[in-house]
Amino acid sequence: MKRIALLALTAALLFTGCAPTTQAQVVTLVAHDSFAISDESIAEFEQKSGFKLEIVRAGDAGSVTNRLVLTKDSPIGDVVFGIDNTFRGVADENKLIDGTLSEVTYSDVCFNYDRVWFEVNNLTPPTSWRDLNMPAYEGLTVVSNPLTSSPGLAFLATTVAAFGEDGFESFWQQLKDNGVKVATGWEEAYFTEFSGSAGQGNYPIVLSYSSSPAAEIREDGISQTVPLLDECFRQIEYVGVLQGAGNPVGAKELVEFLLSVSFQSTMPGLMYVYPVNPEAVVPTEWAQFGPPAKSTIGESLDIANNRVSWQDKWSVIFD
Repeated sequence: MKRIALLALTAALLFTGCAPTTQAQVVTLVAHDSFAISDESIAEFEQKSGFKLEIVRAGDAGSVTNRLVLTKDSPIGDVVFGIDNTFRGVADENKLIDGTLSEVTYSDVCFNYDRVWFEVNNLTPPTSWRDLNMPAYEGLTVVSNPLTSSPGLAFLATTVAAFGEDGFESFWQQLKDNGVKVATGWEEAYFTEFSGSAGQGNYPIVLSYSSSPAAEIREDGISQTVPLLDECFRQIEYVGVLQGAGNPVGAKELVEFLLSVSFQSTMPGLMYVYPVNPEAVVPTEWAQFGPPAKSTIGESLDIANNRVSWQDKWSVIFD
């Protein structure tokens, strides 16, 4: 009787064209919370590939990487988007990737300040992140935690590059003494604590990206925020097929799509990052409000082998 019922159900599904979706027909992307993709891009990928796209968002880039490490024996997806050059060493150490990671975006980690706040309070804004330990900026700065956040770790590396292994701790101690706020991740720092974005928080200086002001253009055509473009950190994000992916064929097709001109041209408007595909289109207003950094430091350091030591020293100051 059960066999007859099963045959009847199968026949009905085939007759109506509503065959159930199998695991092989789904490709799962693991990404950070800031990953964004339009409905049009999803439809384009699904139509071209024949696979249904599912997305698992797993926090900041650091949280994504750590979660993939914890689940590497039973992967939670087929493709990862958003491991960056501050956490790539963790991915390599734990052999998370089948094949190689490919560069998919780049952006420059730097400080932004709320131009309107400084005008209203008649205070001269900083010209460099090195100014942030000055008394004039006491209690005005929010950064993201370098233990859990990729921008936070990027800035930690920046300070090591600027002051050396023996000097960066002194700078962080001065920041702490000057009332710096440490948020768990970039989203909390920017969207909750920062005064110049949607959260309208209490801190007019935030660790963010050079491109962030392009998202804060107001009705007068001017951005409310300004980036500090000297001595930033060039952050590179990667995409790759996860080791043990349940759908390796779909995973490879998704990686190719995420590197395509079509998708890459949508990233500046959706994620405020620069595309790596040279044929992708970048909004014209970025030249004025979201340009790349004038100079970068820190990315050439051996982050993979020194990350834990730097983080331990930072933790002693902020515990």
